[in-house]
Amino acid sequence: MQSRTRKLEEEVKGLQEQLELCQREAEAAQREAKQALGERDQTLAQLRAHVADMEAKYEEILHIEARCPQDSLDRLLAKLRSVKPQWDGAVLRLHARLKEQLRQFGLNPLDL
Repeated sequence: MQSRTRKLEEEVKGLQEQLELCQREAEAAQREAKQALGERDQTLAQLRAHVADMEAKYEEILHIEARCPQDSLDRLLAKLRSVKPQWDGAVLRLHARLKEQLRQFGLNPLDL
């Protein structure tokens, strides 16, 4: 009877240790998820601010275009051509980072 009791106590102790380990891992995963969501929200806020800035500039261009259409379109195209490589690089870096974060959480980006 005593050996059975000892065996059960050891089993309980082992299960408690496993439970504590799982709880620590769950807390770490929650912190990581919270951080990833915070980073995502920050990125979205930055992108929204940038979009608002672009809208304001576009509106300004449209007002100028009303006065001299061809010159404004040429300048707009030149600006778009000069900025495109920067945007392409930024988009690729952001895409790769978010794809890696999804993988860290066990999600396949292609499934989304």
